[in-house]
Amino acid sequence: MSDEPESKGFKFPGVFEITAMGPAAAGLELVIPRELAAAGLTVLHETVRSRASSAGRFVSVSISLQARSREDYDAAHV
Repeated sequence: MSDEPESKGFKFPGVFEITAMGPAAAGLELVIPRELAAAGLTVLHETVRSRASSAGRFVSVSISLQARSREDYDAAHV
């Protein structure tokens, strides 16, 4: 049980998945985990998944992370 109040249905601490989209050439599979770790978040590297668009020009990258608080969760989205 978390000692923080619930925030919009989320319970902390917890594991959350986020997804980012961008140009395939941007290397988001490497950039997103690196930026999350630089923000002090615990990244679950084994969860990184990517999916290319039908033409291959864009990619979506999903990754799970551990958030201790709503602040951690919000930091992941910055």
